Amino acid sequence: MSESAVAAGSAATRKPAMSVFERFLTLWVALCIIAGIALGQMMPGLFHVIGDATVAQVNLPVAVLVWLMIVPMLLKIDPAALREVGQHWRGIASTVGVNWLIKPFSMALLAWIFVAHLFRPWLPAEQISSYTAGLILLAAAPCTAMVFVWSNLVDGEPHFTLSQVALNDTIMVFAFAPIVALLLGLSSITVPWNTLILSVVLYIAVPVVVAQLWRRMLLMHGGSAALVRTLRRLGPLSLSALLLTLVLLFGLQGEQIMRQPVVIALLAVPIVIQVYFNAGLAYWLNWKLGVEWCVAGPSALIGASNFFELAVATAIALFGFQSGAALSTVVGVLVEVPVMLSVVHIVRRSRWWYEKGSHPA
Repeated sequence: MSESAVAAGSAATRKPAMSVFERFLTLWVALCIIAGIALGQMMPGLFHVIGDATVAQVNLPVAVLVWLMIVPMLLKIDPAALREVGQHWRGIASTVGVNWLIKPFSMALLAWIFVAHLFRPWLPAEQISSYTAGLILLAAAPCTAMVFVWSNLVDGEPHFTLSQVALNDTIMVFAFAPIVALLLGLSSITVPWNTLILSVVLYIAVPVVVAQLWRRMLLMHGGSAALVRTLRRLGPLSLSALLLTLVLLFGLQGEQIMRQPVVIALLAVPIVIQVYFNAGLAYWLNWKLGVEWCVAGPSALIGASNFFELAVATAIALFGFQSGAALSTVVGVLVEVPVMLSVVHIVRRSRWWYEKGSHPA
């Protein structure tokens, strides 16, 4: 790798001190959730139009916002450095283990404890099995897009994140249907391949190509300084897109939230627990294995996040649009962003503890 490329990569990944906007992100998140619910009630027609702008259960306005969020992360990636990602095999092994050997089964256990037993008196009896199925679908596949955002917020190693997401997508093609069939007891699972393929292309392939062409142009015409300036300008735009996504998600589901607040709150309990459990487990495994914090952070976040587009599409295909399974996956959509942001906060605040007790191999 040339000295200029090394300098560009180092400068691009060096993050400035947190701005006032970033420091008060929790407050902005809370305000956006409230605003989304309120706007969803005040302007239901507008949100219905936005909600209907989908292809294969992938909402196009949300996809545009996701692009704005993940492109800054992808701009940091130096293709020449991807060949060195093998040195992070401990982090990759920890993430794969949590994603595919722990998360679907821990969610099945949590659904059985909370939905089938503890919360049964407060849930519609005819939907208990359907709620459980939706929660399992939600946990059976790791996220493909938003993890780039979470990784960026914890100063994660971008090459590890991209490689891990690509590996998870490959595993998902072969493992999603068998795991779901095993846990749901169904002889055959209709995998919405159009949703899976479109999401991978829309959230990974196209943004990576666009970001790499943009990166090459910046380095060619302005050097590393131009790349750093661009990343700094995109920072507020990326966070603004994240907050607007929250407004859209809660606005789109505002009617459901107001109509079934108790059901949604109860279904959120096992989802929140499994996010913290799996993130904590992946983080601890990385710590025990002596993995660097810049890899352990995104590993924990990838280990906890869910591919909700695939979960929603599969729930609708198997159980119907009005089913309890579909509602469970929608609750996962609502919970994902605020809870994952809290995990980001925990990972950032615990860096001193992690690096004090960890011994990188």
